[in-house]
Order: sequence, then C-alpha cells, then structure tokens
Amino acid sequence: MIRIESIRKSFDEVEVLKGVSASFEQGKTNLIIGKSGAGKTVMLKILVGLLRPTAGDIWYDQTNFGQLDKRQLRELRMDVGMLFQGSALFDSMTVEENVRFPLDMFTNKTAKEKLDRVNYCLERVNLEGVNRKYPSETSGGMQKRIGIARSIVLEPKYLFCDEPNSGLDPTTALLIDELIVDITRENNITTVINTHDMNSVMEIGDNIILLHLGELTWTGNKDEVLESDNQVLQDFIFASPFLQRLRRAALSSSGE
Repeated sequence: MIRIESIRKSFDEVEVLKGVSASFEQGKTNLIIGKSGAGKTVMLKILVGLLRPTAGDIWYDQTNFGQLDKRQLRELRMDVGMLFQGSALFDSMTVEENVRFPLDMFTNKTAKEKLDRVNYCLERVNLEGVNRKYPSETSGGMQKRIGIARSIVLEPKYLFCDEPNSGLDPTTALLIDELIVDITRENNITTVINTHDMNSVMEIGDNIILLHLGELTWTGNKDEVLESDNQVLQDFIFASPFLQRLRRAALSSSGE
C-alpha cells in the first residue's frame, strides 16, 4: 500500500496540489483521474520521486519516502516499476536489451539469469520471440507491452502507469488494461494509474481518486461511478452524450 498525507506542491506562487490525502491499495488498480490541469501528472511524479512535495508525507507501506537516504532510495527503487506514457524505449537497443536494462542497472545477476527473467517477462506479455527486434520494428501496442515487460522485470511491489492507453486503438487499449489488471492481482502489486480513459475507469477502476483544481474531490470505485451525485465527477465522466444516456439508463433501472 502507498499512503499520502496532506501533499502540497507549489511552483513559484501557484499551488498545484492543495493538501491531498489518499491511499493506494495493494493488489488493486488505483486510478488517478481528472481534467487537464487538475494536478494528476504532478501527483504521479511526486509519488515516484521525480518531484518533491512542498509539504506532506508519502508512505510506502511502513516506510516514509521523504526520510530515505540515497542508499535506501536505491533499494526502494528496485521495488518500483514504471510504465511511461510513450513507452520510453531506447531506439538503439533491441527489445531484449530494453527489458534487461533495469537488471543491468540494479542487479548483479548472471547473464543467464537476466536472459531467463527477460524471456519470462516477454512471455508474460505475449511477446515471445521478439528479443532481437528493435522498437521501430514493432507496433504501438507491442511497444506498450514491451514497456510493461520492462516495468515488471525487477518483480516490483509498486507499479506506476502514466496514461498506459495513450495513442492506442480501443481493442488494444482493452488488452493493455486486462494485462495490467492480471499482473497486479497475480503479484499482489500496488498499481497506480494516471489516466483520462473512461473505458479504463469503468472497467478496471478498483480504487479511484478524482482531482479537481489540485484538490481531492471524490474517491470510490468503478461500481460507484454511475450512481455518484458528485457534480465534478459527473461533469468529468459524463462529458459525452453517450455516457449521459448510459447513466440515465442505470439510474432508471435502479428505480431512481
């Protein structure tokens, strides 16, 4: 589990996060949602240590993230996996080299141990036999799966995903969502996903926090979204006419 307490972040005179407290649960997909400018990207960067909060605390289980020294931070980062929005693969490296990169950086495993782990992770994301390909020789969906393989190669306890479905067609996006959910539950990972994809919200939102103008406005899960009377959530989720009709149908069937 990851817990944040009264997180604030300011840039010059502008306060982007305004005392946000929330919990991200182990073995579940935890979604951070909100409109552009809500503060969700800043929140994700703070959670992974790319930005320091102006105030507040971050707890990884019983460890206060802000009080770790360099050695302790390095140890904790071995427990963290990151799936970047654009996959962030190295163009000059093969798929195998990309996935192996964290093992080269953080472990003393033998070459065989590294290869075995790389192959396992590629098989887990249904990409057997692509070791020698380069990212440019793969599709967008394949690159996202390569990114997932790399993000789990160190067997992380915590997995962060920044807009995992960005740029993907709906069918591929659904496959990526299912893959993230399966990996999360199989390995009991604390997974945090920054997304604006409403399909993801409705399909895999085990635990959802909604940010609005830097404040925590709503928390719940995918089953509570359609029935919530939170106006900010309604304005965000039901922006399209289709989803507005879906909500009216859900409320009608429940007798409201």
